[in-house]
Amino acid sequence: MTDRYQTFTRTPLGRTLVKNLGLPDPAPLPRWTEGAAVIDGPVVFGAIGETDAGKAIQALLRDVGASFSTAAEGVASSELRPKALVFDATGASSTADLTSLQRFFSPVIRQLGTAGRVIVVGRTPELAASPEQQIAQRALEGFTRSLGKEVKRGATVNLVYVAPDAHDQLDSTLRFFLSPKSAYVSAQVVRIGTGPVVGNDPDGPLTGKVALVTGAARGIGEAIARTLARDGATVLGVDVPQNANDLRQVVKSIGGHELLLDVTAIDAPQRVAAAAEQLGGLDIVVHNAGITRDKRLANMRTDTWDAVLDVNLRAPERITAHLVESGALKDGGSVIGVSSIAGIAGNNGQTNYATSKAGVIGLVQALAPRLSDRQIRINAVAPGFIETEMTAKIPFTIREVGRRLNSLQQGGLPIDVAETIAWFADPASAGVTGNVVRVCGQSLLGA
Repeated sequence: MTDRYQTFTRTPLGRTLVKNLGLPDPAPLPRWTEGAAVIDGPVVFGAIGETDAGKAIQALLRDVGASFSTAAEGVASSELRPKALVFDATGASSTADLTSLQRFFSPVIRQLGTAGRVIVVGRTPELAASPEQQIAQRALEGFTRSLGKEVKRGATVNLVYVAPDAHDQLDSTLRFFLSPKSAYVSAQVVRIGTGPVVGNDPDGPLTGKVALVTGAARGIGEAIARTLARDGATVLGVDVPQNANDLRQVVKSIGGHELLLDVTAIDAPQRVAAAAEQLGGLDIVVHNAGITRDKRLANMRTDTWDAVLDVNLRAPERITAHLVESGALKDGGSVIGVSSIAGIAGNNGQTNYATSKAGVIGLVQALAPRLSDRQIRINAVAPGFIETEMTAKIPFTIREVGRRLNSLQQGGLPIDVAETIAWFADPASAGVTGNVVRVCGQSLLGA
């Protein structure tokens, strides 16, 4: 759906009113296109000391062909318009080291280019070598969340915590956050642990993989299916029989396979596993199917409550358990759940929906350590206001508030959710598990 207000702000009259009245000024967000570079402008790199993480970051910048300079080289020139600022804070061992954040960012933050990227890399606080280091590293979260609300013109800020000896796992995550693929992801905290180093083609990271996507017939599910197929995966799309025509069109266009199925059916886990086995087993499972049945709790019937929990939470729980136990999900695979910021912040009239989506986060947290012995990763995305047929039906005033109530001052697109899921699914993200990443432009709800 077209954001007419954003279009208006690009006109001469709109620019005048935005400037004089202090109205929201959402900048157009570039999305990734085939053949595009990971980062299309200069990068400024800074660090607290010389660390293994810092060396890995600089190696990645060289690998993607980025032109980068260091803070020590005097990059505060007024002519410089960096596309990204990357700071290695893993060397911070006490709060005294936090002054380095101000010294690095203050001279250059105003110069950050349109749709720029700010990435801070820290050491996982829970794995710190001392209480002093843990305090300093945890402080980075407040810094990045606040800076995300200060930067303008479509820029984003994210924090990546890396475990000791896991610097070799930074590649896929830094590529994602540097690139337009993360256009609507800001003020997020990602934790990276150790895992096998997987070398693959960044242009086809899912080649040879089989991916299950539920709710694949339209909207966000369709975008997920198309994006995973773009990255090389064979997609098994699942949707209810009522959406048969839409599902058939999607899977035909991407060379995938269809499975007409209500995920709440008693035999749904077994039918999914059987279909997966015909394709040689699953590497990726995306639980996207979801419904809403909004009512305030005082007016909600039990069947309305259960319908939402059955689709959004109980079905993913049952299907995942069976796929793991039966071996239909291969070792080294990836499970991705679709949660919501409603599951983090709550929402009026959505006690059932918010309960189900918070439960998806619980599923990730419960299973991440239990699946690690088979090197199966599990993560979740939590979308905010995404432009879909569903949000297009929201009353105008509420829809406009939803769009503007985030640091990027606009709604996201289904592709933003899909790109985040593709990053989770990438085998090179072997160290990324147990994470919940909001795709919400830093929504001010639950932020």
